[in-house]
Amino acid sequence: MSSRYDCADAQQKEAGLVAAVTAVQHGELVVLPTDTVYGIGADAFTPSAVAALLAAKGRGRNVPPPVLVGSVRAASALTESLGAFGQDLIDEFWPGPLTLVFRSSPTLAWDLGETRGTVAVRMPLHPVALDLLRRTGPMAVSSANKHGQPSATTAASAQEQLGESVSVYLDGGPCTDNVPSTIVDLTGSVPRVLRAGVIAADQLRKVVPLIDIDQADIVGQQPAGESAPQQPADTPETPES
Repeated sequence: MSSRYDCADAQQKEAGLVAAVTAVQHGELVVLPTDTVYGIGADAFTPSAVAALLAAKGRGRNVPPPVLVGSVRAASALTESLGAFGQDLIDEFWPGPLTLVFRSSPTLAWDLGETRGTVAVRMPLHPVALDLLRRTGPMAVSSANKHGQPSATTAASAQEQLGESVSVYLDGGPCTDNVPSTIVDLTGSVPRVLRAGVIAADQLRKVVPLIDIDQADIVGQQPAGESAPQQPADTPETPES
């Protein structure tokens, strides 16, 4: 049976975090607040848990979930390299609403779906999310909604859509804005914006002057929190949390 914890109450918050960590360790799903919308998360290194996450959303393996981390060190361990621009973008915008797509480390024993050797990574600017991620390690996290439905901006909305498929709901209050994170692909020689989001192009250019935004999806063309448009064969579709 699902449990929901009010993180505005210190005791409930701690109890909820303990319950969420236990759930993740047992391969179960949790819902957590982020700085964009609510996310549904699972242990990134438990394939059955990632499969359950995709099933709960009604998504296929062709839309692998991003991975949220609680530290830059954790992000670095997931990638083959941060490349020429990754560290600068991380220093400027993390924690925050910027998702970065890297080549994933070939040594990782995980199965996020059809990633084509890449991983989309983000460090969210939300105290509850960061507290949980620092206790669990990297989590596969997608927006806490059914495919085709609006992104959840409250824990109650997430629970209405996902119900008993989730073991623990961490209620961090309503999200102030449901604009998704900006997604930047760093797998090529020139950084490329895959989806426009909270962080505008002019902000990115202050850090990376040469950046391709021509193919960027425009926020508002699909429900916030859903995937970016179909990408070339060397980059994944990246749903957002």
